[in-house]
Amino acid sequence: MASSGLQLLGFFLSLVGLAATVTATVMVEWKKQSQGKSHRIYEGLWMSCSGNERTTCEIHESLLKLPTEVQATRAVMLLSIFLSAVALLVSTVGMKCTRFMDNKPASKATIAMIGGIMFMVAGLLTLIITSWYVKVIVQAFNVSHRLQSYDFGKAVFVSWAGGLLTMAGGAFLSCRRCSRSESTQSISSNHLLSTTNHQSNYV
Repeated sequence: MASSGLQLLGFFLSLVGLAATVTATVMVEWKKQSQGKSHRIYEGLWMSCSGNERTTCEIHESLLKLPTEVQATRAVMLLSIFLSAVALLVSTVGMKCTRFMDNKPASKATIAMIGGIMFMVAGLLTLIITSWYVKVIVQAFNVSHRLQSYDFGKAVFVSWAGGLLTMAGGAFLSCRRCSRSESTQSISSNHLLSTTNHQSNYV
């Protein structure tokens, strides 16, 4: 029961982390710039928005015209989402609360561990690329004129949270200590039951 609870907690955390990663990927406010008191400019991975009270947005049409940090962040975030989606399917098969492969507990535990590792890799990719994106923005902010440079926005924090939650959930899913102890208990109980049956046959 303890390992099943940990797996459910890890699955839930990974699911929330995946949702946060998807949300951060489609958000516009990856970096922002203020011009005057009310005019704002927001740059995202897919579009840019500007305006005062009423904001107008334009989708990035040409991939080659985008800055390097935007291209790399877009690619790695999509890779992380894809990896988390595959890990979601793999973990569903390997979790104890599902009925897939019930006759093979050792293989099922291994599949759950693989899904957890995939979640951890996806979360690590999200954290690395987001931190690198912030580093590029901070370096440009320090070098250029501060009134004309960008600052990183809310999407960065959402992406960091998504990466951390995904890694934490993957760590719970990949833990095999509880599953090994339960499988050992089941094997010993089956051995005891078979021994009792053999003894009853001699009576």
